[in-house]
Amino acid sequence: MSIKGYYGRLLDINLTTGEIKKTQIPEEDIKHFIGGRGLGTKLLWDKLPNPGIDPLSPENAILYMPGPFSGLPIPSSSRTCVVTKSPRTSALNSKYEYGSTVSYSNMGGFFGPEIRFAGYDGICVIGKASKPVYIKIIDDEVEICDASKFWGMGTDEFDNALIEELGDRKFESCYIGPAGENLVPMASILNTAARAAGRGGTGCVMGSKNLKAIAVKGTQMPKLGDHKKYLELLEKVRTSFKEENKDDLEWWRYGGTANALTASSKSGTQAVKNYSEGTFGEIEKIGAAANREQVWKRDFACFSCQLACKKSGIAKGSYSVMVHDGPEYETGTLFGANLLISDLAGLQKLIAVADDYGIDIISAGNVIGFLMEAYEKGIIDSKFLEGIELTWGNVEGSLELLQKMCNRQGIGDLACRGVKYLAEEIKQDSSKFAIHVKGHELAAWNVPVNSEYWSICYATSNRGACHMNGGSPERQDMATLRDSLAACSFASGWYKNEISYSKFLTAITGLDWTDEEFAKAGTRIFTLEKMFNYREGFIREDDNLPYKFFENKFTFGDFKGSIVDKKEFEKNLTEYYKLRGWDTETSKPSDDVLNELDLEFTIM
Repeated sequence: MSIKGYYGRLLDINLTTGEIKKTQIPEEDIKHFIGGRGLGTKLLWDKLPNPGIDPLSPENAILYMPGPFSGLPIPSSSRTCVVTKSPRTSALNSKYEYGSTVSYSNMGGFFGPEIRFAGYDGICVIGKASKPVYIKIIDDEVEICDASKFWGMGTDEFDNALIEELGDRKFESCYIGPAGENLVPMASILNTAARAAGRGGTGCVMGSKNLKAIAVKGTQMPKLGDHKKYLELLEKVRTSFKEENKDDLEWWRYGGTANALTASSKSGTQAVKNYSEGTFGEIEKIGAAANREQVWKRDFACFSCQLACKKSGIAKGSYSVMVHDGPEYETGTLFGANLLISDLAGLQKLIAVADDYGIDIISAGNVIGFLMEAYEKGIIDSKFLEGIELTWGNVEGSLELLQKMCNRQGIGDLACRGVKYLAEEIKQDSSKFAIHVKGHELAAWNVPVNSEYWSICYATSNRGACHMNGGSPERQDMATLRDSLAACSFASGWYKNEISYSKFLTAITGLDWTDEEFAKAGTRIFTLEKMFNYREGFIREDDNLPYKFFENKFTFGDFKGSIVDKKEFEKNLTEYYKLRGWDTETSKPSDDVLNELDLEFTIM
């Protein structure tokens, strides 16, 4: 492998045949797509040459992709991107029954670095095992093991049981809970108890393969292109964290993303009452200060990170709950403000149950909020909900529905498929308050305030609604690059000038990554994702916003009266396509753009 910082090796596992291969990754793919999300998308494109396959079929591939930063002690750069074809999304008018988007879900923790320590730039799993299995990896030794006795275990119990089975705490693992086993479309993948690849149904795809977990232990490290330069950069960025960014560092350590709960509510950008409002009057009861005072006892960090944004402790009150992590901003809002729940112990209970089952809390909170609004409007009743009185702020009702969703019992079998599916079943204009884009529920940042940014952010996300997407081409390309390097967004603003990401990548690889070439790689990756979706049948009409944002005005808080102007949204979307060089009618990237980005293989 002439490119330093990589092994050029993918661990390819077919669970149907039991075949295990170490395949060479083309150097051109590494140069063009870097790693993580980018390289994962290129590999997925190659593995799925024909559009329209069922995401839950054995033919679908699921890839676990660290990046070139992962495993190196670069602060806040240990993430793993799970890439697959989504079981969550659908186009308005695709000719394919199973037309869906690419799914990429990013998680922190220690799993990605261990993949690199084992000697791989990624793991790809296809096929379906005849019984529950887990994959055990120790460097070159790879084994498909029986997981039958673990099937049905929640993630908390399983995490401990797997360590006991392996007899070695040096293994790092990722796994699904009962939600993934039950093929809940919004199931997540977890590692280290509460670090999750939460979005896009990755846990459902893993469950469809009868794959409970992957456990990895390694002893290797790739050689670097310019080790001396890398060490110089490392010393500079560590100094920057301690000195120039000291106050920001302490902010993260104090409250993590939960710091944003109060700030977002005051700014009118919070999802409240199924996105009907942007401000929650009782936000202080579940914010960072309340958790720091009443719940959190310890702060945890991912591999080689100084932020320590993960919080744990014990919540006491209406429920007594062991807290592995939370609330974060997204979980605190979607199970808190969005449901008008201000009971802190109740909120912590909902988060703990969701993580133990392994379900995407963002999507689950959306579903519960949607049904609460339908219940309030009289569109559904307690009979439809099988006796659940799903009123606003009702923790017990939310818990009961959540458990039914994770077990696919009764109403839960409908609800676990998401708000788009539910609205199609319920009808009665319920689609007017179903909050999703392309079938993927929105995150906790509401749209009407700062609508120019958030509208583009959600509407154009390649995995369906995603708050991490960014509201402009430049922001989107940078987010794509972070996910490809394995870098965390929380500290990304600190990597600039002489300690920029491109300079680190140059030192690691031995290639000359100019700022221009680095930015072009981000555009290339984002555009490849777009072409994956276009091939599946997604066009401009799918880059839209929920109806509610164009019709509902906030009635509470400093931003009372806020609403999204549809004409302005359409104008901004057209301008976005022009900036990208995409067709303003269809949203298809032009052939000239594809050729310029070395994506000629995607031209249709």
